[in-house]
Amino acid sequence: MKLWSHARRLWPRFTLAPAAPFWAWAAFWAVRGQLRWDHVAMAVLVTVLAYSSAKTKRLFVGLLPVGLVGLFYDAMRFVKNVGLSPSTVHVCDLRAAELRWFGVGADSSRVTLQDWFQAHASIGLDIVCAIPYGTFIIVVLAYAIFLFVTDFPALKRFTWGFLALNVVGFLTYHLYPAAPPWYYHQHGCAVDLGSAASAGPNLLRVDALMGLHYFGGFYGRSSDIFGAVPSLHVAYPLLMVFEGWRRHRALGRTLLVLFYAWMCVAAVYLDHHWVIDLVVGSGYVLAVVFATRKIDRWLRAPASDVRVSPPTEMEHEHG
Repeated sequence: MKLWSHARRLWPRFTLAPAAPFWAWAAFWAVRGQLRWDHVAMAVLVTVLAYSSAKTKRLFVGLLPVGLVGLFYDAMRFVKNVGLSPSTVHVCDLRAAELRWFGVGADSSRVTLQDWFQAHASIGLDIVCAIPYGTFIIVVLAYAIFLFVTDFPALKRFTWGFLALNVVGFLTYHLYPAAPPWYYHQHGCAVDLGSAASAGPNLLRVDALMGLHYFGGFYGRSSDIFGAVPSLHVAYPLLMVFEGWRRHRALGRTLLVLFYAWMCVAAVYLDHHWVIDLVVGSGYVLAVVFATRKIDRWLRAPASDVRVSPPTEMEHEHG
C-alpha cells in the first residue's frame, strides 16, 4: 500500500500509465516466446525512474522519447518490407550518384571511398571506427543526462528531436529504400528482400578479435537492411552539436564536432553508408533542430507574453 500511495503522489492521474507500455511490450514478447533481456531491462529501468522520486520522475519525463524510440525500433520488424520491392530499392543508381559526386580517381579507375577503404582496410582502423559505432547509444544517453543536470528545456528539445529524427528516418527507409555499401559489395546490384542483415566485414572482424558477438548481434537484428538513407548514426552526434553548442566553451564544442566527424569517417570506412547518406542525415538534423526550436518558443510564449500594467497615478504618488 505504501508503494501504491507513493506512486499515486508522483502520478495522481493515470498512475500506471508511465511504465505500462514497456511492461506490455515485454509481456507481448514473453507470450510469443521471444522475450529478450533488454525488454525486461527497459521495463525495470522505466519503472525505477518513473516511481522512485520526484527527481527521477523528472528524468523519466526528459528521457521518455528515447525509450519510445526503443519500442519503435523493435516494432519496425512488423513492417520490415512494407513499400519495398526489388524495383523500388536503390542500389546501383545510388552508387552511381556516389561515384559522380564523391568518387576518387579518374575515368575507369574512379571508385567510391567505400571501395577504396575496403581495399585498404586494417584491423587497427576497424577498431578505431568501431568505437563510435559501439558506443553511440551510451554517448546519447550520457549527453541527455548531462543536459538534465544543466538545462532541462534543452534536454526535452534534444530527446524529442531524437525521436523525430528516428521517425522521419524510418519513414524514409520505406519511401526511399536504399542499400548500404556492404550490401552492394556482397550482392552487387541484385535486390533480395530476404537478405540477412549484417554488421559488415569490418565490424565482424572486431567481433572475432574480441571473441564476442556484439556487433553481429546488434546489427544482425536490424529490420531495415535497405535503410541506408539517411544515416542516423551521423545525425545523432550532429544533434548533440546543435543542442550543446551554447552550453560549452571551446573544448566542449571541439569534442562534440570531433565525435560527429569521427562518426562520419566510421560510417564510410565501415561500409555502412554512402557519403550521400551522411549529407541527407545531416540535412534532417537541420530541419529537426529548426522545428523543435520553433515549437519550444511557441510552447513557452504564453509565459513570456504576460504584460505588466503601467503604474497608476496613486502608485506614482506612494512610490
